[in-house]
Amino acid sequence: MDRDRRQALLARLAAGPPVLLDGATGTELERRGAPARLPLWSAAALREQPELVARIHADYVGAGAEIVTANTFRTQERTLARGGIAAPGAARELCSLAVSLARRAADAAPHLVWVAGSMPPLEDCYRPDLVPEADALAREHGEHARHLAEAGADLLLVETMNTSREALAAARAARATGLPVWVSFACDGEAQLLSGEPLGEALATVAPLDPELVGVNCLPPVAAERALPVLAAAGRPFGVYANLGPPEGDGARRRDDCAPAEFAAHALRWRAAGARAVGGCCGTQPAHVRAIRDALKSWT
Repeated sequence: MDRDRRQALLARLAAGPPVLLDGATGTELERRGAPARLPLWSAAALREQPELVARIHADYVGAGAEIVTANTFRTQERTLARGGIAAPGAARELCSLAVSLARRAADAAPHLVWVAGSMPPLEDCYRPDLVPEADALAREHGEHARHLAEAGADLLLVETMNTSREALAAARAARATGLPVWVSFACDGEAQLLSGEPLGEALATVAPLDPELVGVNCLPPVAAERALPVLAAAGRPFGVYANLGPPEGDGARRRDDCAPAEFAAHALRWRAAGARAVGGCCGTQPAHVRAIRDALKSWT
């Protein structure tokens, strides 16, 4: 990431309306007819329908997104091997492709758009009991972070973290690349990680790495609002991108009923609490991002 783009991102976090994130990729691929089967989930589309991935990024940019997240949620070597993709270099190649598809949309935008590289848990987002041991965390997150940096991501988004120890390992790997680092946790309705750890303790765990932004994601809007006081108390920029129900099983998902205008109303409450980045996660669509954009414009 060149110095000017980095400084511009830091300036956006510091002042003005919150940075507008994009919405879901995996569930949006499904909605548009691309099967998102486990274990590859959204990564399958990089091989089977890359132009659809590109269109989704472009639609989010058209809705006003300032951050597009590359489709790298499941491009780690561990997951690819489970999906039958064990060729040497496959993880690097898919990361490169994913970032390039997001970059295409970003570069075509009439406004400045940054590309985030997604760094998720190595195992199931909703199974903190499956988090690997320390050596594997350091090695595999390090490899993934390097792939994203080499591919040209502007920042690394350590997201949907369900334990503080994996968040710390992933954030360390991300910080080693020299890119800006955002760290976001998956929480329940009581401001606790899915591991049961209090969100405040998890934020304190990653604080020594000085992430440019912390936050919560892939949780219902109401649960996100319960995390707001904890995020605000952390004393650093924070973001929220909630879901409309998490994916469940092999392509099935529960989708909560939340129209774009209602979702945007939640986003305004996040902003009122001090959020510096807002957007959507599983189940959200470009319409939700557009509604947030319009609501932010009308903020008084």
